[in-house]
Amino acid sequence: MVVRADAISGLDQTSFPSEAVVLVVEVVSPESEERDRKRKPQLYAEAGIKHFWRVEKEDGAAVVYVYELDPATKAYVANGVHRERLKLPVPFDIDIDLTEIDRM
Repeated sequence: MVVRADAISGLDQTSFPSEAVVLVVEVVSPESEERDRKRKPQLYAEAGIKHFWRVEKEDGAAVVYVYELDPATKAYVANGVHRERLKLPVPFDIDIDLTEIDRM
Protein backbone atom coordinates (compact mmCIF):
# COMPACT_ATOMS: atom_id res chain seq x y z
CA MET A 1 0.00 0.00 0.00
CA VAL A 2 1.19 3.50 -0.82
CA VAL A 3 -0.31 6.33 1.20
CA ARG A 4 0.13 10.09 1.19
CA ALA A 5 2.87 11.19 3.60
CA ASP A 6 0.53 13.59 5.39
CA ALA A 7 -1.68 10.64 6.42
CA ILE A 8 1.07 8.97 8.44
CA SER A 9 0.94 9.71 12.15
CA GLY A 10 3.58 7.25 13.34
CA LEU A 11 5.62 4.16 12.53
CA ASP A 12 3.20 1.87 14.36
CA GLN A 13 0.16 3.03 12.38
CA THR A 14 -1.74 0.07 10.89
CA SER A 15 -4.72 1.69 9.18
CA PHE A 16 -5.35 4.68 6.96
CA PRO A 17 -8.42 6.47 5.65
CA SER A 18 -9.21 5.34 2.12
CA GLU A 19 -8.81 8.87 0.73
CA ALA A 20 -5.14 8.78 1.85
CA VAL A 21 -4.40 5.58 -0.09
CA VAL A 22 -2.74 6.25 -3.45
CA LEU A 23 -2.16 2.64 -4.51
CA VAL A 24 -2.91 -0.86 -3.25
CA VAL A 25 -0.75 -3.78 -4.40
CA GLU A 26 -2.13 -7.26 -3.80
CA VAL A 27 0.14 -10.30 -4.12
CA VAL A 28 -1.95 -13.34 -5.02
CA SER A 29 -1.18 -16.47 -3.04
CA PRO A 30 -2.50 -19.98 -3.76
CA GLU A 31 -4.42 -20.03 -0.48
CA SER A 32 -6.35 -16.85 -1.26
CA GLU A 33 -6.58 -16.65 -5.07
CA GLU A 34 -10.32 -16.03 -5.23
CA ARG A 35 -10.27 -13.44 -2.46
CA ASP A 36 -7.21 -11.66 -3.90
CA ARG A 37 -8.61 -11.57 -7.45
CA LYS A 38 -12.26 -10.77 -6.75
CA ARG A 39 -13.29 -9.72 -3.25
CA LYS A 40 -10.36 -7.49 -2.28
CA PRO A 41 -10.42 -5.44 -5.51
CA GLN A 42 -14.16 -4.98 -5.06
CA LEU A 43 -13.62 -3.64 -1.54
CA TYR A 44 -10.83 -1.30 -2.68
CA ALA A 45 -13.01 0.02 -5.51
CA GLU A 46 -15.95 0.59 -3.17
CA ALA A 47 -13.60 2.57 -0.91
CA GLY A 48 -12.63 4.77 -3.87
CA ILE A 49 -8.97 3.76 -4.09
CA LYS A 50 -7.93 4.92 -7.56
CA HIS A 51 -5.03 2.59 -8.33
CA PHE A 52 -4.79 -1.17 -7.82
CA TRP A 53 -2.05 -3.57 -8.89
CA ARG A 54 -2.28 -7.36 -8.66
CA VAL A 55 0.94 -9.38 -8.66
CA GLU A 56 0.81 -13.03 -9.71
CA LYS A 57 3.23 -15.79 -10.57
CA GLU A 58 3.41 -16.96 -14.18
CA ASP A 59 5.98 -19.62 -15.08
CA GLY A 60 7.95 -18.67 -11.97
CA ALA A 61 8.12 -14.97 -12.84
CA ALA A 62 6.25 -11.94 -11.53
CA VAL A 63 3.40 -10.52 -13.61
CA VAL A 64 1.76 -7.24 -12.61
CA TYR A 65 -1.83 -6.48 -13.60
CA VAL A 66 -2.55 -2.75 -13.41
CA TYR A 67 -6.04 -1.33 -12.84
CA GLU A 68 -7.46 2.16 -12.53
CA LEU A 69 -10.77 3.05 -10.91
CA ASP A 70 -13.53 4.26 -13.22
CA PRO A 71 -15.28 6.92 -11.12
CA ALA A 72 -18.56 6.52 -13.03
CA THR A 73 -18.92 2.79 -12.40
CA LYS A 74 -16.84 2.53 -9.21
CA ALA A 75 -15.14 -0.52 -10.76
CA TYR A 76 -11.58 -1.16 -11.85
CA VAL A 77 -10.66 -1.03 -15.52
CA ALA A 78 -7.66 -3.03 -16.73
CA ASN A 79 -4.84 -0.69 -17.71
CA GLY A 80 -2.12 -3.17 -18.64
CA VAL A 81 -0.32 -6.42 -17.93
CA HIS A 82 3.41 -6.16 -17.28
CA ARG A 83 5.71 -9.17 -17.53
CA GLU A 84 9.27 -7.96 -17.98
CA ARG A 85 9.15 -4.29 -17.05
CA LEU A 86 6.70 -2.23 -15.03
CA LYS A 87 7.00 1.32 -16.30
CA LEU A 88 4.18 3.71 -15.49
CA PRO A 89 3.60 7.46 -15.13
CA VAL A 90 0.67 7.09 -12.70
CA PRO A 91 0.04 7.20 -9.83
CA PHE A 92 3.72 8.20 -9.87
CA ASP A 93 6.69 7.61 -12.17
CA ILE A 94 7.97 4.09 -11.63
CA ASP A 95 10.24 1.79 -13.60
CA ILE A 96 10.89 -1.74 -12.30
CA ASP A 97 12.75 -4.44 -14.18
CA LEU A 98 10.58 -7.43 -13.25
CA THR A 99 13.18 -9.86 -14.62
CA GLU A 100 15.49 -8.81 -11.79
CA ILE A 101 13.07 -10.03 -9.15
CA ASP A 102 14.14 -13.39 -7.76
CA ARG A 103 12.20 -16.37 -9.02
CA MET A 104 8.94 -16.65 -7.15
